[in-house]
Amino acid sequence: MKKVVLVTGANSGIGLALCERLLSHDTEGLHLCLACRNVPRAQAARAALLTSHPAAQVDLLQMDTSSVSSVLSAAQEVKVSKVITMFATGEGILTQKDSVTPDGLQQVFATNLFGHFLLVRELEPVLCQEGRTSQLVWTSSSNAHRSAFSLEDIQHRTGTQPYSSSKYSTDLLSLSLNQHYNKKGLYSSVICPGFVMTNLTFGILPSFPAFLWTLLMPVFWLIRVFTNTFTLTPYNGAEALFWLFRQKPESLDPYAKYHSLTSGLGNNYTQPHKMDITFETSESLYIKLLQLENDMRKKLAEKEKETQPADRLLKT
Repeated sequence: MKKVVLVTGANSGIGLALCERLLSHDTEGLHLCLACRNVPRAQAARAALLTSHPAAQVDLLQMDTSSVSSVLSAAQEVKVSKVITMFATGEGILTQKDSVTPDGLQQVFATNLFGHFLLVRELEPVLCQEGRTSQLVWTSSSNAHRSAFSLEDIQHRTGTQPYSSSKYSTDLLSLSLNQHYNKKGLYSSVICPGFVMTNLTFGILPSFPAFLWTLLMPVFWLIRVFTNTFTLTPYNGAEALFWLFRQKPESLDPYAKYHSLTSGLGNNYTQPHKMDITFETSESLYIKLLQLENDMRKKLAEKEKETQPADRLLKT
């Protein structure tokens, strides 16, 4: 049976780089599922992967993790699979500016955390199976700071660092998921890709002309001689994700964040660092997310009831 790997945000950046590295490692033994919001970009990513690996099995799944209904709909399609070996999340939204989704959720929170949490909950039947182990890997950040997070405001409605808060929440949630799902065969881990130059990164950096960034790149490469966190390319940034794929999930440390690192000579490696989290806080967040999930499901059910009479009127 092929290993099924579901990757969100897989149409570019680290998500796409992970897919490329996985297929280079084992083309025939993998079944990739690219979960993306933008269908044309997802189709282009799939075409690029199949050009490099014609024999690969690569499917597309349209999903917007900021939308509750989109996540639930996508989950129904994924449930056709009998088992998922690995579920890796993409980088999400890299911004400290926020907005509110049509569901009434903070967009960064919904995209980076809650949508994925809801997807895990929906996919429990295929992620948790007796006699099998599955792996969930969250792409976090070195910008995941405890100071940006508050249990009283998990969506970060009143703060100014929604990205940092969402990534710290990711670290906490991973720990709690291990507590609740390890006995069912699902193991959760967290990675940090390092400083990677992707479209998301350029989106938060100063708007210099393209030629200036070209001139600055050698400087970044020089800095890497002194700090191994400057991975720079999506391929290097995906190192920890790729390394985790080859490990036994049950052997990994639930309190560790696995960092992608690149030496001054360009050699990639993975190194664990203890996260600044506590079990008590992670459990409190988990309980709040369960309550929010319940509230959102009720809200969606009420919305569907309201639209049903209108649908009947249109038919008559």
